[in-house]
Amino acid sequence: MTNHELTWLPNLINSVERKSQRESYGKTLVRLGEDQRVVVLDADLSTSTHTSMFGNKFKERFFNMGISENNMIGVAAGLASTGLIPFASSFAVFATGRDYDFVRQSVCYSNQNVKIVATHAGLTVGEDGATHQMIEDLGLMSGLPNMTVISPADAPETEGAVEFLYEFRGPAYMRLSREKVPVVHQDKNFQFKKLEVLKDGDDVTIIATGIMVYAAMVAADYLKHKGLDVAVLNASTIKPIDSETILKYARKTGLIITSEEHNIINGLGSRVSEIVSENYPSVVIRHGVPDVFGESGSAWELMDKYMLNPLGIVRKIEQGLEVRKK
Repeated sequence: MTNHELTWLPNLINSVERKSQRESYGKTLVRLGEDQRVVVLDADLSTSTHTSMFGNKFKERFFNMGISENNMIGVAAGLASTGLIPFASSFAVFATGRDYDFVRQSVCYSNQNVKIVATHAGLTVGEDGATHQMIEDLGLMSGLPNMTVISPADAPETEGAVEFLYEFRGPAYMRLSREKVPVVHQDKNFQFKKLEVLKDGDDVTIIATGIMVYAAMVAADYLKHKGLDVAVLNASTIKPIDSETILKYARKTGLIITSEEHNIINGLGSRVSEIVSENYPSVVIRHGVPDVFGESGSAWELMDKYMLNPLGIVRKIEQGLEVRKK
């Protein structure tokens, strides 16, 4: 790889169309709000989560719970028990960390129809630093019985996922980014419980989630010009995960790279590794945050520092190809 390639690969993600998942969430809530059963709760962050859009139109069904996230989840569970459809939102670090016991006991154990939609997930929280950069949420939520976990790739898919959650019955968690993220889909395509094949390939498989999906597409396109046929799969549903498609590509390519803006422990990479190791052992290389806390800095500078970019994926593929040779 030349020095020129080292320069343009990390920065290419900044040159494409980007849209806000948070804004897409807020606008979709407003449309769904025509159903009188839909209620929205927030923990004094509605401007940031964009639930304020719903609150401005449906004041009687919007509840600002203040800086009391635990109470927000408990109230959401109570509302769900009456037949309402509550969407509860906060930053990911609060919605899954500070709230964990209430999510476990009041929502999952009771199997209540509560939709927890968290914004500001991952390193791209940026300058707020490690205390607010939630990189453990997919693992925390996936470990809860009855919980469905969703991580859409972009704003259009977020719209489709919110509409799905409105129809879905049961506890659910969805993570969204603070940043505007690259657009992958031209419509609100969301395939629950199915890995979306964005690009087929025979040599290597990348399974990516959230903001890393576009980076995976860029890496695959670059490697195509290097003679490597790379498949790219979008894992917008983390739990339940699509075991069938994972095993299909494990057999087909013998090498899977997982990519996520999340700790490599207990995230997408762990889920994929469990399935492969139990059913069709092959090489899995995890790409993500390497079990460290983040730090303060601009979102995209942090993503580059931790190699959560196309170049980082290319490096992991090179590593995987060497392992597969052995």
